[in-house]
Amino acid sequence: MLMRVEDQAPPPHIRKTVFDRLARWTERQAGRSLTFALASGVVAVWAVSGPFFHWSDTWQLVINTGTTIITFLMVFLIQNAHSRDTRAMNLKLDELIRVSTAANKTLIAAEQLSERDIEALRQSARSAWVGALPPDPVYLRVGEPAERSRDKAE
Repeated sequence: MLMRVEDQAPPPHIRKTVFDRLARWTERQAGRSLTFALASGVVAVWAVSGPFFHWSDTWQLVINTGTTIITFLMVFLIQNAHSRDTRAMNLKLDELIRVSTAANKTLIAAEQLSERDIEALRQSARSAWVGALPPDPVYLRVGEPAERSRDKAE
């Protein structure tokens, strides 16, 4: 039986804080269809209960306060998960660049460069791509949408 990576126990040298475990668990739960259905159900119950509470300010305040608190907390949890995933992906890409003999080693840790330096690297890479790609007009116009490139080629 295959296990998902998320379900496997981390190696013993990895220590996770309570926040790390909570953020990862919340990230997995928030993306499930059951969670969406549950949230939709809560909103539906709140909407149906309106006449019983005579559409009062308190009735409206309940949903406003609840959704605001949940949104506020989810911003931090989602940002944590996104940052962690981005850092892990950058580490993996850096390792692939490091072990590849043909790779441009200046791209290691490129995410830490300034915007100007990244643009200079992109332009340099684009020059190398143009020489390495087949003579197809769609490929020669790197950075343009494919539809526009095809139109210019005709």
